[in-house]
Parts: sequence; C-alpha cells; structure tokens
Amino acid sequence: MFSDPLLFAVIAVGVTVGALAFYIGNGVVSARQTTAKRLVGLQTRSDTLQSGFSERAVAPVITGLGRFALRFTPDGWVKRAQQKLLYAGWSERMDGNTWAAIRVVAIVGAIVLWLVAQGLFPQLRGWPLWLVSLGFVGFVGFFGPEAFLNRKIEQRRAEMEKQLPDVIDLLVISVEAGLGFESAMGRVVQNVPGELAREFSRTLQETRVGVSRHDALKHMAERTDVDDLNSFILALTQADQFGVSIARMLRVQADEMRVRRRQRAQERAFAAPVKMVFPLVFCIFPAIFLVILGPAVISISQNL
Repeated sequence: MFSDPLLFAVIAVGVTVGALAFYIGNGVVSARQTTAKRLVGLQTRSDTLQSGFSERAVAPVITGLGRFALRFTPDGWVKRAQQKLLYAGWSERMDGNTWAAIRVVAIVGAIVLWLVAQGLFPQLRGWPLWLVSLGFVGFVGFFGPEAFLNRKIEQRRAEMEKQLPDVIDLLVISVEAGLGFESAMGRVVQNVPGELAREFSRTLQETRVGVSRHDALKHMAERTDVDDLNSFILALTQADQFGVSIARMLRVQADEMRVRRRQRAQERAFAAPVKMVFPLVFCIFPAIFLVILGPAVISISQNL
C-alpha cells in the first residue's frame, strides 16, 4: 500500500504529530475539569496522583504556554474567545487560556509537519513552492482551530433551532397535563437528548440553587445566542410579568416556531438553484460539451 518510503514517512510523522496534539489537548482539558472538581471539593489528593501523565505534567506546561501567548493577543481577544467557547458549549471544559494553548499547539504542529515535508521532499525547497507551502501551513495552523470552533457553534445553533418546536410541544403537553413549568422542563431534560436539553438542565440547576426564573432564562439566552430561543424566552418572561397563561403562550410559540422553520426551509430551497449555477458552469457543462462536441471536433480536424 505504501510503496513509496517518503510517502510512508510523511504519513507516519503526520499521524504521530496528530496523536501527540490530541494527547496534549486531552490532558489540558482533563486538567481543567480536575481543577473545577477540586474547587468544589470533589477531587482528593489520591485522585490527583492517580491521574495520567499528560494531566499532571504536560498540561501545566501547555497551560503556562497559553498564559504566555495571551500576553501577545489583542485587547478583547480573551473575552471574544470565551464567548465563542460559551456558544459552542465548551465553557465547562476549557477557558480562554486553554484555547490559547490549543492554538499554539496547532501552530507548532503545523510548522513541524512543514519542516518534515521540507526534509523529505527536496523539490519543495524551491522559492515558489517553499513560500506557498509555508503560507498554506501557517494558514491552516492559525485559522484551522478557529474555523472548527465556528463550525461547532453553527452546528449547535442549527440543532437547537431544529429541536425547539418539538421541545415547546412537549412543554405544552406537560403544562396542560397539570405540571408546573419547572417540572415540564425537567420532563424535557429526561426525554429529549441534545444541546437544548442540556441548556434546560443547566437552567433548572440555577433555579434550584436560588436564581430566579427570569435570570436563569436570561443566562440561557446569553449562552446560546439563538434567535428563536431568544424570542421564546422573551415571550415567556413577558407572560410571567403580565400574568398571561403559560400554556396558551407556549401553544402560540409552538405554532410560530413551526412557521419559522418552514420559512427557513423554503428560503434554503429557493437559494439552491443559485448555488448550483457555479458547479454547473465550471464542472458539469464543460464535461458535457467535451463529450458532445469532442468527437465532432476530432472528425473535423481529421478531414481538414
């Protein structure tokens, strides 16, 4: 399968660097979770000593590297990074410091792969290819983690938008059956898996420790930043303030969410023909023209 030894060496080095980056990143995240447990008194000294080598030795070094890298970041970068981690649902596993460390590890790993490729392939040492490969590796190492995080945020928002009408239906059924709103939210947490149920669970935990429903729902809106969910929370807050029946409000919101979901589907369907123009013009039409006109062109050239 790997007849070329250079190709085998590049793949082996790439797999090794990727495994090392995963090992270090897993250690940093585990150390973050261990610190949180220790703060609430759930982590003993024996549990700390039984943790892995990456968590005890490698993670502090990488975390320190992340703190050092934060000194060279622009103003507000940490706040924006923490906000994105909150939108992606990763705030409990990492903070801005951990994310900076992951960015540094990604850049260093990309540079190591580039240096290995330069050593294994002499043809890449020329000035044009050298510059192009360096720019590509720098782009991937610097913007790759950020693109992955943005993709995770979009997927999480899309999942919540898709689940919200069904969740509101379950809330309507539960409230009309005689349950309170908190009990209905607990029923959603038990029966509906996904990111939205996790946010409902966290909101319930906040209300159980003394946070008002209004503040807990406001915190959920700040963690998710989903337009449909924000409008639902706003309607629920206004219903509490003005004494409107929650069951009636939930039914109206469920119908409205279905209308919005249908409108988004129609919008995507109408945008599909426009998105298909460029693949048709640059990929499919040339192949069709080649198949149809190719034999005729060859025949004409031979006759002339």
